Amino acid sequence: MERQPAEESISRSRFYLVTKLWRKKIAWMGLMVFVAILISAAFAPFIAPNDPYEQHPRNSLQPPTAEYPMGTDNIGRCVLSRIIYGTRVSVLIGFSVVTLRAAIGIPLGLISGYYGGAVDSVIMRVTDTFIAFPGILLAIAIMAIWGQGITNVIVALTIVGWTGFARLVRGEVLGLKEQEFVEAGRAIGLRDVRIMVKYLLPNILPIIVVYGTLLMATPIVAEAALSFLGVGTGPPLISWGRMLSEGRRYIRLAPWLATFPGLAITVTVLGVNLFGDGLRDVLDPRQKD
Repeated sequence: MERQPAEESISRSRFYLVTKLWRKKIAWMGLMVFVAILISAAFAPFIAPNDPYEQHPRNSLQPPTAEYPMGTDNIGRCVLSRIIYGTRVSVLIGFSVVTLRAAIGIPLGLISGYYGGAVDSVIMRVTDTFIAFPGILLAIAIMAIWGQGITNVIVALTIVGWTGFARLVRGEVLGLKEQEFVEAGRAIGLRDVRIMVKYLLPNILPIIVVYGTLLMATPIVAEAALSFLGVGTGPPLISWGRMLSEGRRYIRLAPWLATFPGLAITVTVLGVNLFGDGLRDVLDPRQKD
């Protein structure tokens, strides 16, 4: 019976957050776009009107028609089907890169901010070293050495971007570690790891979720840029960036080859950012109602 008030408080808090998010119409628009992308990635074989790999040379560079709603490419492949299948690469890379960046950056940020001193200096100098290199140039260099492949893209983008989580978490921990609830944990003899996991991490988790959501658009754009430059995922995987690269050669003859993949990237990134902004307004305690 003693837990009932706490459970009711949690329930009211969740209801308040859902209600607050519901009022953010732009956030819901972004969420609908994001959900549509996820559905396209999960059910691509059922949604795509044609085989994205099947070639029809006689139908090459055909403008949008009922059979090919977004036209065909230079070897007669359906552009719409290829864009739908391309969502799989974008979604996989977006989620994987953000997850791996968080897995590296969050523990390092917790350790750096909590212990301070020499530990903080070492971790932050390593972080500054990675920040000193332009991210996309470092990713291109890594891909040039390792070669094309979706695994290599995920690892490369993780290496160049984990510093954001580390610096964010460190900054938040520096402001929390002197609070009374942390001092109370130390006073009752809790280990440092338990204090970081049980007391500090839950307090900064909403900010991490918001940051991770907003960050998801970054690897999607980065992968498209790498594929556009010819050092990305590589065939047979379908990438929006490579579709853009292939379509630029026919930009005057068949502008739809570059237009629709570009729109796919733009709409996806816009949807993720709108949803992330809505989450920030709801979850970030520093935001006013």
